[in-house]
Amino acid sequence: MAKTISRAAKEELEKQLDYLVSVRKKEVADQLKEARSFGDLSENAEYDEAKNEQAKLAQEIEDIQQMLREAVVVDDDDISVDEVGIGSVVKLMDLEYNEMIEVQIVGTIESDPDNGKISDDSPIGKAALKKKVGEIFDVETPGGIVKFEVMDISRKNR
Repeated sequence: MAKTISRAAKEELEKQLDYLVSVRKKEVADQLKEARSFGDLSENAEYDEAKNEQAKLAQEIEDIQQMLREAVVVDDDDISVDEVGIGSVVKLMDLEYNEMIEVQIVGTIESDPDNGKISDDSPIGKAALKKKVGEIFDVETPGGIVKFEVMDISRKNR
């Protein structure tokens, strides 16, 4: 299933992939070569560990390649300020506590709640999608229903 990501997230994934393929792969190959030099492979813990590391690395590379193949990139210019979507920076008023929060709705790959980036799959992100300024929506949380009002939608980057 295609995941929506920002141009910056795509570039970050490409950098990570490049590092894994060009640097990390060689490091793991060197570990494997060194472990082989220790002799009997049947009782060689370093060799087993290096083989496991090689398998984990191959899986990580494959996962990133798959993400990049399936990703739908949203450019900043494509972010709507008329309704909440991926990439939108949204000011929300918690109507119960009369508190304003500002979050950016991002794809799951970019989710970083500590820095105000919430996934479009999160309860607030999912409920906010397609809402316009002035609309009120409910979010089901473990503590009950929370009502939010959309106060502003922008495309500024964090």
